[in-house]
Amino acid sequence: MDLKVGDIVKLKKQHPCGSYDWEIIRIGADFKIKCTGCGHVVMLPRVKVEKNIRNKN
Repeated sequence: MDLKVGDIVKLKKQHPCGSYDWEIIRIGADFKIKCTGCGHVVMLPRVKVEKNIRNKN
């Protein structure tokens, strides 16, 4: 999957704030992503993020 820092991705599950869109902040074995709705930042394993991406904007 071709993802770069700064890309906005749409995940399958909705964040509690109501947003589906996340900005990629860091890429490696883990991804650091930030919710575009509320600004919440989380780190998730690469496999989990790639599996849960609905589409790339």
